[in-house]
Amino acid sequence: MNKVFIYDTTLRDGAQGEGISFTVEDKLKITKKLDDFGISYIEAGNPGSNPKDMEFFKKVKELNLKNAKLVAFGSTRRANINPEEDQNLASILKAETSAVAIFGKSWDLHVTEVLRTTLEENLNMIKDTIVYMKQKGKEVIFDAEHFFDGYKNNPEYAFKVLEVAQEAGADWLVLCDTNGGTLPSKIGEIVKRVSREYNVPVGIHCHNDTGMAVASSIVAVENGALQVQGTINGYGERCGNANLCTVIPNIQFKLGIKCVPDENLKELTAMSRYISELSNMSHDKQFPYVGSSAFAHKAGMHIDAVLKNTVSFEHISPEIVGNQRRVLMSEVSGKSTIVSKIQKVAPWINKNSQEVQRLVDELKNLEYQGYQFEGAESSFELLVRRTLGMTTNFFNIKDFRVICEEPSSELNSAFAIIKVEVDGIEEVTAAEGDGPVNAMDTALRKALTVFYPELSNMRLADYKVRVLDTTQATAAKVRVHIESTDGETSWGTVGVSTNIVKASWIALIDSIEYFLHKRR
Repeated sequence: MNKVFIYDTTLRDGAQGEGISFTVEDKLKITKKLDDFGISYIEAGNPGSNPKDMEFFKKVKELNLKNAKLVAFGSTRRANINPEEDQNLASILKAETSAVAIFGKSWDLHVTEVLRTTLEENLNMIKDTIVYMKQKGKEVIFDAEHFFDGYKNNPEYAFKVLEVAQEAGADWLVLCDTNGGTLPSKIGEIVKRVSREYNVPVGIHCHNDTGMAVASSIVAVENGALQVQGTINGYGERCGNANLCTVIPNIQFKLGIKCVPDENLKELTAMSRYISELSNMSHDKQFPYVGSSAFAHKAGMHIDAVLKNTVSFEHISPEIVGNQRRVLMSEVSGKSTIVSKIQKVAPWINKNSQEVQRLVDELKNLEYQGYQFEGAESSFELLVRRTLGMTTNFFNIKDFRVICEEPSSELNSAFAIIKVEVDGIEEVTAAEGDGPVNAMDTALRKALTVFYPELSNMRLADYKVRVLDTTQATAAKVRVHIESTDGETSWGTVGVSTNIVKASWIALIDSIEYFLHKRR
């Protein structure tokens, strides 16, 4: 074994997590990020289940993926009909992906009590669907749903399901711990048996209901699984799926088996945080490898030891997964990761210069206030440029007011009045909008378009708010993340304040300044 294929299902399983709802644009951004990282398969949704997924499959063709195979997901044909008559299968084919994931029941209880059909008809459904998809030229990944529960209840039938899938031409046999209730030791035992008895490569798909999805996935690889399915940050229904941000480095570093290019692992933390922002989910500080506390050390002998030799309290170097060491309650802090990002903006900067130290101190201060720059790299770049005197003063805000009122059928819900000054010339503009942020955005760009006509090409593409300290109720700080686009590229900016309008204003100003800087 010299490679394990990583199969990401964030856009399908992850989207089933409580509180997560991806837009089509979110899904496209995540797909691009996963492809750049080197994921082998991206399961992007069930085109037969909703119009949004079908729209995604149309638009994703424009991305020209370099590394990943896109996968459309769906079930076997329905009972007692031909595959050609099944609308779900027709939708999967309409997605025009080179690979398809077909799930079928391998637990007899589900066959008789959920599908309400016979065990023999279920086998026919699996066979007919796989044969049909192979005739259409598809790589078929067969997900044996509830396989481990089925094995415990009726091992002969569970294995018969795999036998039928193999004979029908499936390219992968994926064993699913759909209820997440199987212990890693049992997972390993069963995967080993399947890997030995079948010629088709085996995959593993674990849910986290016992908190062991990652452990079960690793044990499965140790016993012959060549594909691991999971989601970024472990997002998913109930307790989630196997967290690929933990699975991938464990396979690569601990088992010594390649699954993504080595050089891409330094982007793991940034990818994890970026996708948490798009998911509008708080990034867990205690995530292994990618959490902000994963390499954090507090006062005492730990700090003394780690400063003498990092191996003493760190199982890997944080930089190789794009994270950084943090020394808490201390003036001492590592800065190599920050320096590398600064040097992307100012390559000539010396890591020991006073400017770097000022930036590190300012960044620490902003992070303490609640700022997070992963997913808002444009705000970070502006911070560097402002500190180093590399920015142009494109405009000054002389005054702005926002008025909100109860919306009616005749009126929008907010109005904004903006006074800007450019090269000594003032412009006053008013605009209305669906809420204060929309009104501010419209008024500001309307005023500035007088001086910078190119701003007419820019628009706000996404807007997310996160409460940073829920214990403070309505007095809590909020972090606003704005995604903007000019139709060709997108960029993210961030603002933090106890005033949601002010936080939005900070992110909005950064967005426009970044656009003007890049254009000029």
